[in-house]
Amino acid sequence: MIRWGVLWVVMLSFVPCTFATEGVTWSSEVRHEEGDCYEVIFSARIQPPWHMYDMGPYEEFGPNATSFRFESTANLILEGDPRSLISPVRMYSEIFGMGISYYTDSARFSQRVKLTGPSARLGGTVSYQLCDDKSCLPPEEWEFMVPIGENAEGVSSSESDMSSPSYSGNEGTLWRMIVEAILWGFAALLTPCVFPMVPMTVSFFMKRSGSRAKGRFRAFMYGVFIVLLYTLPIGVIIIVTRLAGGDAVTADIFNWLATHWLPNLIFFIVFMIFAASFLGAFEIVLPSRLVNSSDRKADREGLAGVFFMALTLVLVSFSCTGPIVGTVLIKSTAGEFWAPILTMFAFSVAFALPFTLCALFPTLLEKLPKSGGWLNSVKVTLGFIELALGLKFLSVADQTYHWGILDREIYLALWIVIFSMLGMYLLGKLQFRHDSPMKHVSVTRLLLAIVTFAFVVYMIPGMWGAPLKGLSGYLPPLHTQDFVLDGTGANGTVLSGSAVPTNESRKYADFLSLPHGLDGYFDFDQALSQARKEKKPLLVDFTGHGCVNCREMEMRVWSDPAVLELLRNDYVIVALYSDDKKILPESDWVTLPDGKILRSLGKINSRFARERFGVNAQPSYIIVGSDGEPLLPVRGYDLDVNAFVAFLETGIAAYRTRVE
Repeated sequence: MIRWGVLWVVMLSFVPCTFATEGVTWSSEVRHEEGDCYEVIFSARIQPPWHMYDMGPYEEFGPNATSFRFESTANLILEGDPRSLISPVRMYSEIFGMGISYYTDSARFSQRVKLTGPSARLGGTVSYQLCDDKSCLPPEEWEFMVPIGENAEGVSSSESDMSSPSYSGNEGTLWRMIVEAILWGFAALLTPCVFPMVPMTVSFFMKRSGSRAKGRFRAFMYGVFIVLLYTLPIGVIIIVTRLAGGDAVTADIFNWLATHWLPNLIFFIVFMIFAASFLGAFEIVLPSRLVNSSDRKADREGLAGVFFMALTLVLVSFSCTGPIVGTVLIKSTAGEFWAPILTMFAFSVAFALPFTLCALFPTLLEKLPKSGGWLNSVKVTLGFIELALGLKFLSVADQTYHWGILDREIYLALWIVIFSMLGMYLLGKLQFRHDSPMKHVSVTRLLLAIVTFAFVVYMIPGMWGAPLKGLSGYLPPLHTQDFVLDGTGANGTVLSGSAVPTNESRKYADFLSLPHGLDGYFDFDQALSQARKEKKPLLVDFTGHGCVNCREMEMRVWSDPAVLELLRNDYVIVALYSDDKKILPESDWVTLPDGKILRSLGKINSRFARERFGVNAQPSYIIVGSDGEPLLPVRGYDLDVNAFVAFLETGIAAYRTRVE
């Protein structure tokens, strides 16, 4: 039996893939005009050096105008369209080839409404885009819900600080992570540490409460406390780091945790230990003194006893939920700073939900399946999954430090073996010491085995260079693979990064390469010089070794023949890795005004992208002209191939217009 105290270390194993320090703050105010007519004022405080485009409208390839979308609501009628209360700055833009208008410092908009009842709420979203004289942030949205009518006049709604805007295209990623967190929460319930406690704890509340209503209330609070115990710690960690040092310090901490070799190796070892525990090698428990102390305090009356009962559950179930909690947070790596809080909240709600439901509807207890060997089977299955997921930590360290010990084919081989063994386990061909004897294979296990082996069959062609787009965000990049069957894929797509010879004079090309055999650069100045010689626009790819969304963009979007043709023939490409740990020659070091010296390639690239283009998100795609200035707004993570083709084609047209 092993005692383990690293839960919060595991909970820190995430890093946001998107982050920005600039933004705008929105607020709203209601003014009573006369009778049933009101005016809703929307105000935006814009932080320098940013400006925000006016309400337009503009042509297809113009800037993103500020626009309002209102939701239909009862007791409310919109009177006309929203209008601007501040005159914007007007100018002619050579980039867009048209006259544009924008706001600096502040903007105010008005929408008149009429009530048909005593009160109502005006809900909707405002879409906008922020730019400076060098670059643009992707379009953003602010959701609002403004009370109107009784007691609402002159009251401002809660402000929405958009100082850390999420980028276009990542909302779907966040929702996907939330759904996955919910599924992990339900999976945790089916482990031997947790499942037997559902009827036990609910029965406990029902018996010791004076009435059924009181028992239901206590059981409901039990679920609330479980949610808080899982959600608050990670929220406190994030808020404290931001208050202590601001966004930059928080980003540095999480970036170190996500990319430095030491935490990644620690997390890899921790997950291997967790997996071994799930497979039955030993039990991982917290110190008995801590668990017993919490259990004794659970005997108290009132909400204090309910809280300690919830704490006892969290501590006792640690050996089963600890690895899952870490996995949930790892899945937050593609989100913003608040994504881990949201995903952990979703996990804990799913985890606590059965306790509340069974208390509200006691007859459900009779319908729950009995504890048995199937619980250990769930735990073993999760152990195999933990083995596979833990490899991601070692892979990130391997890529950022260029160790070359976990290339793509080795990573795939391990996954193929792990999931093949899982399939055999589901069929009863492989058993562990805590498993019950299995006389026959159930239909459920057979279906799961079919899905598992189908996944294995899907991965096998990857050993010979198949792109495996469905796993592109989780596998090492294709250029790390040593063996590719013929060097090309469908439509002549080059799969191996070594297929195109790279000029030895190009900086950092000895340890970096572009996907799909694309020929490019890894130093901005060199790439810009070459773009001027070839009279082509320069595509700046701000990326990272540990960026899941970057790999998805490369395998799902860049691999498209139309995109590859444009990249090969009409662009010079430079890839700037933000997390590369390579220590550069002293001549390439950067000394900051405060005397701090940046020595690694990743830190130098991060500072350059932030100061030159105002971005710190991965991926970010910036098209620049011969003068090194952006031709179009920055484009972020978006798997729409046609939209990316249009982005590249528009960049070419903008480049030619500026040259002419």
